Amino acid sequence: MSMLGIKWKLHGTGKSIKPGHVVAPDERLAWPLTIGVGMQHVVAMFGATFLVPIITGMPPATTLFFSGIGTLLFLVITKGRVPSYLGSSFAFIAPIMASQQQFGVPGALGGVVLAGAALALVGAIVQKFGAGWINRLMPPIVTGAIVALIGLNLAPAAKQNFDAAPVTAVVTLATIILVSVLFRGILGRLSILVGVVVGYLVAMLRGEVSYDKMEAAAWVGLPQFQTPEFHVGVLGLFVPVVLVLVAENIGHVKSVAAMTGQNLDGVSGRALMADGAATVLAGFGGGSGTTTYAENIGVMAATKVYSTAAYWVAGVFAIVLSFSPKFGELIATVPPGVLGGAATMLYGMIGILGVKIWVQNRVNFSNPVNLTTAAVALIIGIADYTWTIGDLKFTGIALGSAAALVIYHGMKAIAKARGTAAEPETEQAGLPPQAKAAGNAAARRAPKKR
Repeated sequence: MSMLGIKWKLHGTGKSIKPGHVVAPDERLAWPLTIGVGMQHVVAMFGATFLVPIITGMPPATTLFFSGIGTLLFLVITKGRVPSYLGSSFAFIAPIMASQQQFGVPGALGGVVLAGAALALVGAIVQKFGAGWINRLMPPIVTGAIVALIGLNLAPAAKQNFDAAPVTAVVTLATIILVSVLFRGILGRLSILVGVVVGYLVAMLRGEVSYDKMEAAAWVGLPQFQTPEFHVGVLGLFVPVVLVLVAENIGHVKSVAAMTGQNLDGVSGRALMADGAATVLAGFGGGSGTTTYAENIGVMAATKVYSTAAYWVAGVFAIVLSFSPKFGELIATVPPGVLGGAATMLYGMIGILGVKIWVQNRVNFSNPVNLTTAAVALIIGIADYTWTIGDLKFTGIALGSAAALVIYHGMKAIAKARGTAAEPETEQAGLPPQAKAAGNAAARRAPKKR
């Protein structure tokens, strides 16, 4: 049982947590409390997990089913050492929507499967050789650029939904903004979900919601499964997603390690393999690609409960909910105006996450390598440059990601060979701007190595 990560010690009396203490991954509270925390995790992931299938036109109940299955699979593969929930990844939205236009839903699912398989392969390599090579291949300037351009590439899709019902969209967006600053704790973290609910109510009053499919659906039944088709043309759309998922997963593992005080470097590869396996499974059955969820990490930070037992509860509860077709059709009734308001915030947040990576890692944009890498990659991604070679079609996300990697490593190699790299890649911490400027000027005046 311990090999599966389902053998937990009772934390203290199981009824409370002492100040300064946390419930470790291999511990649990009393089952009634554990079930309550587990259901809270379902609420935390709910809004974001359902937005992906609603926006991409995938069946919400199917996505919820594979979200629960994927979470349980993740817990088993990581042997219960990494408490995490696998929800729908926003990084898949753009490639799924683009591939659906060319190859339909089956073709998009094929891309999800290929992305998951690639992620699992990367995880196996990380488990064998460590994650250092990833940091060298994708330093913060590259990772931040890729994450930012994936979010900003979706801006036209957000505008299209927004224009469908501007009043509803404005109310949804305004609610999300206000809730995020009016409330603390879990309610503040669920601002997107609250905004969707309020926007939905407004859409109902304005006659923008149709319940025909929901009324015809059964209360209990299987989720809608669908098999994938594989096309070479989707490779250029889905490969960049793998880079984002790698960075996202490793970042979440490090966050959990910092909060629990445990060294989880040894299971980083397992976490990637588990997410990859869950994504492959979802793609074969008609669900969206998965990733570890920051929303649930926020719940753990607020509750101080890092028990994987709570995630087993969350996974099982999600699976149970997925067996109600009526519930799935209810979620699918969310109208375009609500999606437009939520997507305006959501896609922008993805873009800003890329900027956050730059800020946190003190990326120095006085360095021409960093500046050029970000500038070119972002414009290619936002403008959605396209390059077609036979059956292969590379869009803005793929080309922007490739540009970030090629420009960064190419310019760095040339600068090193020529001895022209005067500016540091990261900002000098702890120095005022004037001192930094003086230091940079001194570096430029220094004799070049021959």
